[in-house]
Amino acid sequence: MNNKIIIKNAKENNLKNISLEIPRNQFVVFTGVSGSGKSSLAFNTIYEEGRRRYVDSLSNYARQFLGGTKKPDVDSIEGLSPAISIEQKTVHNNPRSIVGTVTEIYDYLRLLFARIGKPFCPNHKKEITAQKSRDILNHVLNQKEGSKIFIMSPIVINQKGSFSSTLLRLKKEGFLRIKANDEILELENEIKLDKNKKWNIDLIIDRITLSNNPEIKSRIAEAIEIALQYSNGLVTIEVIGQNKNTYSIYHSCEHGDFDMPKIEPRLFSFNSPNGMCLKCKGLGLLQKASWDLICPDKNLSINQGAILFYKNFMNTPNLEWQEFDKLLAYYDIDKNTPIKDLSKNEIEILKYGSIEDITYTLIAESGNRYERSKHIEGVCEKIERKYFDTSSNDARIYYSKYLSDIPCDECKGKRLNKYALATHINDLDIYEICNKSIDELKVFINQIVLSEIEKEITNLILIELNHRIDFLINVGLEYLTLNRKAETLSGGEAQRIRLATQIGANLTGVLYVLDEPSIGLHQKDNEKLLNSLRKMVDLGNSLIVVEHDEETIREADFIVDIGPKAGEHGGEVVFAGTLNQIIKEQNSITGKYLSKELEIKIPKNRRSGNGKVLTIKNATANNLKNLTVKFPLGKFIAITGVSGSGKSSLINHELVSELERYFKNPVYDQSLKTKLSGHLDIDKLIKIDQSAIGRTPRSNPATYTGVFDDIREIFANVEESKIRGYTRSRFSFNVPGGRCDKCEGDGVIKIEMHFLPDVYVTCDHCDGQRYNSETIEIKYHGKSISDVLNMTVEQAYSFFSQRSKIQDQLKTLLDVGLGYIKLGQNATTLSGGEAQRVKLATYLQKKPTGKSLYILDEPTTGLHPYDIQNLLNVLNRIIDNGDTVIVIEHNLDVIKCADYIIDLGPGGGRLGGQVIASGTPEQVSLISESYTGQYLKKILNNQ
Repeated sequence: MNNKIIIKNAKENNLKNISLEIPRNQFVVFTGVSGSGKSSLAFNTIYEEGRRRYVDSLSNYARQFLGGTKKPDVDSIEGLSPAISIEQKTVHNNPRSIVGTVTEIYDYLRLLFARIGKPFCPNHKKEITAQKSRDILNHVLNQKEGSKIFIMSPIVINQKGSFSSTLLRLKKEGFLRIKANDEILELENEIKLDKNKKWNIDLIIDRITLSNNPEIKSRIAEAIEIALQYSNGLVTIEVIGQNKNTYSIYHSCEHGDFDMPKIEPRLFSFNSPNGMCLKCKGLGLLQKASWDLICPDKNLSINQGAILFYKNFMNTPNLEWQEFDKLLAYYDIDKNTPIKDLSKNEIEILKYGSIEDITYTLIAESGNRYERSKHIEGVCEKIERKYFDTSSNDARIYYSKYLSDIPCDECKGKRLNKYALATHINDLDIYEICNKSIDELKVFINQIVLSEIEKEITNLILIELNHRIDFLINVGLEYLTLNRKAETLSGGEAQRIRLATQIGANLTGVLYVLDEPSIGLHQKDNEKLLNSLRKMVDLGNSLIVVEHDEETIREADFIVDIGPKAGEHGGEVVFAGTLNQIIKEQNSITGKYLSKELEIKIPKNRRSGNGKVLTIKNATANNLKNLTVKFPLGKFIAITGVSGSGKSSLINHELVSELERYFKNPVYDQSLKTKLSGHLDIDKLIKIDQSAIGRTPRSNPATYTGVFDDIREIFANVEESKIRGYTRSRFSFNVPGGRCDKCEGDGVIKIEMHFLPDVYVTCDHCDGQRYNSETIEIKYHGKSISDVLNMTVEQAYSFFSQRSKIQDQLKTLLDVGLGYIKLGQNATTLSGGEAQRVKLATYLQKKPTGKSLYILDEPTTGLHPYDIQNLLNVLNRIIDNGDTVIVIEHNLDVIKCADYIIDLGPGGGRLGGQVIASGTPEQVSLISESYTGQYLKKILNNQ
């Protein structure tokens, strides 16, 4: 096969007829400014063509399950291998997916538990062993000769009752004696047992004096079989004067109160009825009405609207309120007493209703009277019933405001039933093992004490477990636990999990295309990642990585720089070659940053802030060690630390969570004040994450930022529009009237191909313009509304040069480096970083208050150093207006520019959760325990 991948005339998106040769079986990095065309070449061209060729080689039946295979806009690609893409996307939104299931480690643990797990009775904490009848026989025969032995069947174990019918049946079947609470009773006599007393009744099958007589052995074996038959697999052997033991041919407790089902892998699956907790269906959580959501301010009385669910119905004919009012009157609960001063019993009545039936009368608005005598529901009880009973989606959304997820009271959040959790390895159940971090799990797996037979049984299982654990450690994910929900993983963590899985597959001859694998990774962990990437190449694979990280670029065998700028100013190969060559290339912006000809400068001065401090106290989310952290306001604050150290837990789960509760309820529940102080100095919380700006293809930057409203207003004010009577709504593609009726404003039509993937074709009625011909006829400066949507932000800024309001809105998009995206670009095609910057641009349009708090999670995702400088300019503008900016960040170019750093660690997972250092970059660089400080020190000393 050709030792190069040869691309000829690639024209996908903004690519300008690119022709390029890339070496196979090497580590290749695609870099360039944001929007230059890197992903268009790597993913939309090379990967898509590799995937298309593979899918096209399959049968029609197989192809229907693998999605669309549109041929990219390229003349030819030679030397292409089967391609696998590993992108920055959350692994699963399925609440059942955890790190253990995604990595398949949990599957091997289930197999391990099925092979060597030991069941224990949860009631008596004793191991349950299964015996074969011949083992029980041998136990009896091993007793001393001459021993007197009772062979019995335990037919009643610790139960109340007279059991007269059972005893009568046994008498009729020919049995002579029983032992009732160790007293021998003759069945031929009338036996009266106290029905209020608990009884242990053993049916005496045979009494034998042990000898070497073969007939005795036969008698014992027969008696054991009869005993097992009468007590469902149990037999009690009593050696008179010595001991009494109960045996089971199944995994059953000797006390008879716990029977273990067959131990097999599916018993440990929370997705299988065999293993899941039936109450929460294996989710570990139940949706319950939350008293704190229903009654957030307990300083208020009921008459003051403390119970939000009834707040708008008081003093109205609403029957539900009348009914609740009757409940209050019956129990003499004062509606003018603050909730916090009511007794515990009164609160329980408010929540769960009357203890007994109440007779009462309701009067409807019509005057009709309703006589009732029944239990009156409490507010929590009513909300839960209505939520689960309603078939209306709107009603569900309404009631869900008062619900929260709480751990299942049956399984205590462990997802599994009592049988799965009763099986242990080294005294731990499978849930407890999955709560260990990956590095702890490795130690545990290698410390399991095994017999020789168990070693043989588990050898292959343990090898696979260790391989998968090592791969996760090698990509810097040793801090994760197997129980961590997949939906809570960052894009970078999800990508590295898939990367670890691919390394574990040991494939060769594959083309891997990766999207910024260094995202979310501290410099300390980057070396492990690079070693893993190098291992993939050493296995005989080709590796293309879209990346901006300087260390990764320097490690590459071959570098392709796409540019020179973004959008229509990009799409060209500026450079293709080695590191030593690119640093000498004057046309390459990347090369200039690598050679340090260009660099992000360290600020000469650090801001002193406004003297006010926001404090979060008693922070314990996830791995946080009961922290109290101070955030000086009016500064640029960077939250740093190794992966898994607790950065997101501190900011998103603690600070943001508490502030959101405060802003939703400005009275702020007294109990929450112990968590926050200084929050009164903030009037607005602006959290800018990387979630999509819209869930449907109809959402786009123009609609999200609001600029499209003003653009539609301009078209509505064109003279021709006024003559025709067109209003602003005429130019919306979301409502009938001006949009194309055939494609309903989408511009494309989906054609179902049955056994082939669905195909999207340009609408032949509007030619992809979204609007009908009458609407398209309306022109502003020679351009239709569809033409404007197809403009890039940069083009639109020039086009609306006479419209200052629109220019001001577009200017913010230009300032955050998004001049290359189209106004009407499908929101679902924007990367997480692009979506985050669209949101930031939207907030920049608003007048600063000087008391706003901006929180951004890794805003440098997808950004070239050239774009990072633009981002820093924008953030500095926000702070200079008096607002505060907090960023969770690993990028040292951003961290070195911060006014204040809070560094968490020292490690990830259980080894993190502490504040290791805080202060200016210069101060943090002097803290030897801080990994961030160590890397900062090198940068600060070099500049």
